[in-house]
Amino acid sequence: MDAMSPKRRTLYPAIEPYETGMLEVGDGHSLYWELSGNPSGKPVVFLHGGPGGGSSPDHRRQFNPQKYKILVFDQRGCGRSIPYAGLNHNSTWDLVEDIEKLRTKVSKVDKWQVFGGSWGSTLSLVYAEKYPERVTELVLRGIFLFDQYEIDWLYAPGGASQVYPDKFEEFLAAVPGSGRGDLVEAYRRLLTGGDRETQLRAAKAWSKWEGEVVTLLPSPETIDHFTSPEIAVAVARIENHYMANHGWLEEGQLLKGATKLKGIPGVIVQGRHDMCTPPVAAWKLKQAWPEVELNIIPDAGHLFNEPGNLDALVRATDRFAGV
Repeated sequence: MDAMSPKRRTLYPAIEPYETGMLEVGDGHSLYWELSGNPSGKPVVFLHGGPGGGSSPDHRRQFNPQKYKILVFDQRGCGRSIPYAGLNHNSTWDLVEDIEKLRTKVSKVDKWQVFGGSWGSTLSLVYAEKYPERVTELVLRGIFLFDQYEIDWLYAPGGASQVYPDKFEEFLAAVPGSGRGDLVEAYRRLLTGGDRETQLRAAKAWSKWEGEVVTLLPSPETIDHFTSPEIAVAVARIENHYMANHGWLEEGQLLKGATKLKGIPGVIVQGRHDMCTPPVAAWKLKQAWPEVELNIIPDAGHLFNEPGNLDALVRATDRFAGV
């Protein structure tokens, strides 16, 4: 990425939205959205990670506010969208159509840059492969193709459990009598059945496991964030819902569909030590989409705000804005 800019970058200064609202998208769901930056600037939509994870004020700050018109929103069931942790009519294809509604009814643009991290990278690819004519560029961090290998990497012995065996044992222990079977299905039973206390206990265990593997240097603050009651239930319930349904994607679908990305400029930022979305997925996508620029960051894990990842992401948005 050094060819992009002679200087390293950090997040842009904090900004406030100039407009916010709720968009009814049908099926009983309403999405919280916000516009910030320059109303006449280059349009971009930010797709947050983790089905159920929600957006944050720092997500606006990866874009030059003088150059970009920035749309950030909370996906179905999370953040300030309603209903909270709702699973009905909550699928990848529902979210893709939500993005289109936000483009036409909120941002009101013909096409835009799509920026997504982790699950947001999956959603960005699904959207771009269905609506390539609506995408000017793709900026992606931490590629998750939703193939079985990646699901097993996180939730079956043999993947991240080999690096975090002690933490994986804690994850196993939260499911009584599960042995070493299908943990995704076992957690689904806990997260959707039983009483509220059982659901919350399972949600905290699910979210704690992710908090342990999501960054190169886990901290108590990271774990506290992931296990807080305010977000743990939505993160665990919705993400488990997506994992149990294979993201409503066929095996290998996103790689096969990458031919539709021909002509769309793109940048992938991938931490070398990413234990949540391992680099092999980004490598496979690069082979299927030769035009994309792949940047493997040697000193970074999964989170966008790890210094190497953050630097590369902001340089990418700067380059596409002509900075």
